[in-house]
Amino acid sequence: MIRTTVPTSVHKGAALIGVAGLLVLAGCSAPADTDEPTNGAGTGSDESTGSESGGDAAGSYKDGTYTADGQYQTPETVEKISVTLTLADGVVTDVEVTGDPQAPETERYQGEFIDGIADEVEGKSIDELDVSRVAGSSLTSGGFNDAVDAIKEQAAA
Repeated sequence: MIRTTVPTSVHKGAALIGVAGLLVLAGCSAPADTDEPTNGAGTGSDESTGSESGGDAAGSYKDGTYTADGQYQTPETVEKISVTLTLADGVVTDVEVTGDPQAPETERYQGEFIDGIADEVEGKSIDELDVSRVAGSSLTSGGFNDAVDAIKEQAAA
């Protein structure tokens, strides 16, 4: 067995360089943290910004009823759905989804999605909508989310 002995001074030097490097990096990050105050005074400022942005989010959409189409890929075909949302103060008050299924299995999943979507989205802010699975249907959600994005553009104030 061959043993290589490294002098203790090399170990200590390497350790000191490592510690010095950490201190330099820690020093670099301190100014970035101080740019955004996290004390009580900063919280007051953030609250007014938060309420303004919250107000903007709710007020950034015109009240009304909007319709858009979405599409999604199934193993067999590309399917389309039509989504109609009614908005009041940026909140979904009514939803209607209609489909035109091309495959027999799609008809079942779209039907289940349509039956369950109102429970998922009514009463929620349009900005919070990101449906992933409704009543066992996961692919239809992609088309729904595409349509919601189009409706956001239509309703933008």
